[in-house]
Amino acid sequence: MIFVSRLFAGICGANITVAQAYIADITPPEKRSAKMGLVGMAFGLGFIFGPVLGGVSSKLFGVTAPGWTAASLCALNFIWAFIWLGESWEPAQHAVTQRPHIEQWLHTLRTPRLNLLIGIFFLATFCFTCFEVTIGLLIIKNFNIDTTKSLTTVSWLIAYCGVVGAAVQSPGMIARMVKRMGEPRLIAATLFVAAVGIGLLPFLRTWGLLLVGLAIFAIGSSLTRPPVFGMISMLAPATEQGATMGVTQGVGSVARIAGPIFAASLFVVHASFPYLICAILCFATSLVTLQYLAHNPAPVKV
Repeated sequence: MIFVSRLFAGICGANITVAQAYIADITPPEKRSAKMGLVGMAFGLGFIFGPVLGGVSSKLFGVTAPGWTAASLCALNFIWAFIWLGESWEPAQHAVTQRPHIEQWLHTLRTPRLNLLIGIFFLATFCFTCFEVTIGLLIIKNFNIDTTKSLTTVSWLIAYCGVVGAAVQSPGMIARMVKRMGEPRLIAATLFVAAVGIGLLPFLRTWGLLLVGLAIFAIGSSLTRPPVFGMISMLAPATEQGATMGVTQGVGSVARIAGPIFAASLFVVHASFPYLICAILCFATSLVTLQYLAHNPAPVKV
């Protein structure tokens, strides 16, 4: 039943693709990176309030209460969107190319620069998933706390990362950084920051230093996604925003499958291995971004 439940939740979670395509449809190209930050900011706020609502509801109403709370919020979200959210564009206004599922993936992944950006998103998601899966185990090992206490501790630390991520993903801040650096250099810089943050985590043995390391990683990983999705939306044709975002999120789902297996297997060998390898991946991706995106600008598609 848990497997069926998570399968159903994963299918319904594809609405993030439609949300990003919707934002791209109603936003001018030069403002898309900043507006994509709203999606990341929403995730950050979810990391803040989710653990709190789950903990409070379970304490007041029992172990099944977090599930009912989440279901109620989803129902309210559905009603709100159904009543107030209008269409972003009329299909009759555009000539849309319909492709079979696999052909659409191949078409998108063969598109120059677009495939590189999707690869960057894959690696960023892969590294963040490795962090999510092993951070609890790392805290148990480095701070000698029991499993029960670690659940509460990790919830607060994830909420802390959410606060940091939400704070740095405000549209105004991202707009200023994009204006100053441009999307490619911003992506490269944030990947470098994420590499430093995740590489330090296994070696931080005091709570103060751990909070600093988590903040560095949260800033880097949070600021990578908005300019990546902003560039993806600018390079994708107007009639294929949803399809392109769908392929991108599908690749991200593959990263979320591979990440836990990779990270947990290496953690058993040595706790620092998944963190160090992810740091190397982020650093290498930063260099690739500078070489193939920042130094080779391409015209923007509207």
